[in-house]
Amino acid sequence: MSVEDYLKEEFGTLSHLIALHAAEQPDHVALVLDDRSVTYAELDAVADRVAAAMQRDGFRRGDFVAISSKNSLAYVFAMVGSLRAGVGVALLAPDMAAENLARMLADSDAPQIFLDDAVAQILGTTDAFERVRVVALDGSAHGKPFAEWLAPVGARPEPVTVGPKDPFNIIYSSGTTGTPKGIVLPHDFRWAQFQMFKGLGYSPDTVAMVSIPLYSNMTLSSFLPPLAMGGKIVLMAKFDARRYLELAEEHRVTHSMMVPVQFQRIMDVEGFERYDLSSFEVKSCGSAHFAAELKARILAHWPGELVEFYGMTEGGGVCRLDARLNPGKLHTVGHPLVGHDMRVIDEDGNELPPGSVGEIVGNSPTMMVCYHKLPEKTREAEWFDAAGKRFIRTGDVGRFDEDGFLVLMDRRKDMIISGGFNIYPSDLETVLREHPKVADVAVTGVPSARWGETPVAFVIAEPGSGLTEEELMGWSSGKVNKAQRIAAVEFVEDLPRNGIGKVLKAALKERWAASGRSL
Repeated sequence: MSVEDYLKEEFGTLSHLIALHAAEQPDHVALVLDDRSVTYAELDAVADRVAAAMQRDGFRRGDFVAISSKNSLAYVFAMVGSLRAGVGVALLAPDMAAENLARMLADSDAPQIFLDDAVAQILGTTDAFERVRVVALDGSAHGKPFAEWLAPVGARPEPVTVGPKDPFNIIYSSGTTGTPKGIVLPHDFRWAQFQMFKGLGYSPDTVAMVSIPLYSNMTLSSFLPPLAMGGKIVLMAKFDARRYLELAEEHRVTHSMMVPVQFQRIMDVEGFERYDLSSFEVKSCGSAHFAAELKARILAHWPGELVEFYGMTEGGGVCRLDARLNPGKLHTVGHPLVGHDMRVIDEDGNELPPGSVGEIVGNSPTMMVCYHKLPEKTREAEWFDAAGKRFIRTGDVGRFDEDGFLVLMDRRKDMIISGGFNIYPSDLETVLREHPKVADVAVTGVPSARWGETPVAFVIAEPGSGLTEEELMGWSSGKVNKAQRIAAVEFVEDLPRNGIGKVLKAALKERWAASGRSL
């Protein structure tokens, strides 16, 4: 069967698509990182070797393996090979605090982790290695080097039939304190996503730049579809704005998906206008608030279309804004895709009429199975209409305008999105309250030129403690993930609260704005 015919099937897998591309275009480059490139034939062969090694080590369909590393070719090999063996991949952020990373690894039930030296150093301060086997993607000292762990050249795994609801991956939404939420996404979620992103024009002629870490769902949304369609993917191990422009010019990049802060940093590069970006067909964005002013600036100075996507890692409805075609709607996140049913409900779960402000819920072919081992949290994330149709609650408040475009108003639970990463203030507040000199604290997001938003702590210090901003920030930085670190501390005598004792974070934001401080 050809790739073209296979993509018309009701269900298929990434693994089989890679095999078909290897047969149809064996010498076509699939991956580029620095000065190394990998063809589809080479990718297919190494996927077989990984899958064979997984089966040798006792992995079965439906099991999980963990991966935590910076972007690398070996990371991709481990992921696609595991999937070929029917093994789901638990993708863990490599820059977490040690206890958080160990907690998520344990929650995933993965008996093995693929990692690099940096992650090994982090986990080495915990007892995580007592429970799992370790394979070093970069060949570093801890665990078995990836090249030695692989099955021999030419090895082939036993065929595995993967079902639509078999787990493709787990992505963790949070994990600073308490029980992390592992979002389990099935193979049919990814298959539907491939169909959904066909509209971006992915093909074997595509050259896609992937500059964000592979563990996030947004990255997978920009990495997997062009791979599924047989394109070339240029990987960056770490994002750098000027290097991005150099690679885009060198490889004649056609597609790229990024978070708003990356777009901002690229546009701010001195000499931006001197780079030849005429090869771009589509730039896409998601994961965080995308200011209308920045969208307009990109449209004016960067060739190609600009598409914004709004959705959740958990799935549900997805909105799309074609910015160049809708210059009067840049303040919105677009309208729901075909086949995506999005509605608005009130706090009691009642569906609201068009134009009303409420929580956004969505149903689509791309929906999570569950939160891993958290049935109550799964139920909390679901909403069912009168006919019993299942929707995912976004936690975002908004309304649909008269043209069906979604205008976001606020985020439930005051979640902060900093540089494209979700930060939950309650997690940070729990950590900060552990400091003996902190009497009370509230954390909220404030505007940041560098990150879009960044967390600031409003702290009531214990009387006479002498607590300083530097002391608290230094103490807390080792207890939270890198992306979650507090950017500033404001000492206050009390916290504004409403009649039932809830802290009024809008008032704290106003206080920050009035202070004149900037981050």
